[in-house]
Amino acid sequence: MDRSERIEPRTLRGFRDYLPEAMMPRERLIEVARQVYRRYGFSPIDTPALEYLEILAGKGGEETDKQLYRFQDHGGRWVGLRFDLTVPLARFVAQHPAELPVPFKRYHIGPVWRGENTQRGRYREFVQCDFDTIGTRSVAADIETILVINDLMRAIGLERFTIRVNHRGILSGLLERLGLADRQIVILRALDKLDKIGPDGVGREMAESAGASTEQIRQILALAELAGPNDALLNQVEPLVTGSTVGQEAVARLREVLGGLRAAGVTEERVRLHLSLARGLDYYTGIEFETLLDELPGIGSVCSGGRYDNLAGLYTSQDWPGVGASLGLDRLLAAMEALGRLEKVATPAPIFIAYFDKERLADYLRLAAALRAAGLGVELYSDPKKLSQQLKYADRRGFRLAVIAGSEEFAAGVCQLKDLLRQTQQTVPLEPDAHTLIHCIRQILTELSGADSD
Repeated sequence: MDRSERIEPRTLRGFRDYLPEAMMPRERLIEVARQVYRRYGFSPIDTPALEYLEILAGKGGEETDKQLYRFQDHGGRWVGLRFDLTVPLARFVAQHPAELPVPFKRYHIGPVWRGENTQRGRYREFVQCDFDTIGTRSVAADIETILVINDLMRAIGLERFTIRVNHRGILSGLLERLGLADRQIVILRALDKLDKIGPDGVGREMAESAGASTEQIRQILALAELAGPNDALLNQVEPLVTGSTVGQEAVARLREVLGGLRAAGVTEERVRLHLSLARGLDYYTGIEFETLLDELPGIGSVCSGGRYDNLAGLYTSQDWPGVGASLGLDRLLAAMEALGRLEKVATPAPIFIAYFDKERLADYLRLAAALRAAGLGVELYSDPKKLSQQLKYADRRGFRLAVIAGSEEFAAGVCQLKDLLRQTQQTVPLEPDAHTLIHCIRQILTELSGADSD
């Protein structure tokens, strides 16, 4: 091919390739999420990346509609790439009601697309790890959702995080008292920007988009800025929503949620009421939550969600209330990298077998097979190059252990087991089944795993 005809290899802005060093921690977090979700009884599902545009448009709010990737396919149909996994879930349950138990507990891990401005930890294509309970309005489902988030963060290895909790009914109750109930959506969208543009910016947006008066804005921001211990905070909120059924029910619901979390052993330091929390998606109707890392709050929420009792009603007359949350995989990985919590490993196999005696390939293959049969991850080098070159490769890829044996070692029935992390080495017998070698490898990997977690 003529050099002038070659296509420049590049990715679209806001999209990225993932090298093994990036994919290894991604896959680990996904596997941890699967394990935690399954522990609570959530079952996996999948849905298409493309949906009819009418399924997606208008479901997440004005800003989400602007970010929606939409186009006409070859048949002239308008379609869109899913912007989250919750709207497709609503379509899913409406389409398959006879096949689903009630309540229906599902998890869904997959890519979604939003044409938003890129920034650290945020791309236009990213993976969400959702879990939801559909078909119940029970407070137990709200409580369990927060318990899953708590267990998920801890299973990932994070201990310093805060789950912020609020209920849309509290602000709805105040707006009802202020005569602004019919402008709730635009006020919520403005309030959702409080951390970004501050109270003055939010106030200006409320005045411009909702026509709120100075006094109305003052009372809304006063509610949002209330702080203190959870129970004391609810005591302050209660008189502000007196006379509003939805507001009083929200306060009662939050009391139940907090009581349930205490009963399950979750401390108040871990779950905090945050009255300015107003998730930007329009479909939320009740409790809402977001999870911030105490060491890096500026990166934003790494696991968010809430209750949405009316979303499936757009597609069916059957009642499908729901509650759930989503782990923001890419944002969490960006945070963990910034905190130095990501291990630099480019291989899923911890054991490297050097191959430098080309006459002994059969022996190397038998040894690798014996270790794999014992459940160990092993990579056998493909070419009989110098040992120094192979060990350099092993170090770059992040192997933990190297098994080294040439003709003399095979003849003597031994091998050298090298700890590449601690730069130590020992001679180990090579029985036909490699029993002693397997035992030594497992012992060292256990020690290294314990050192990693310290």
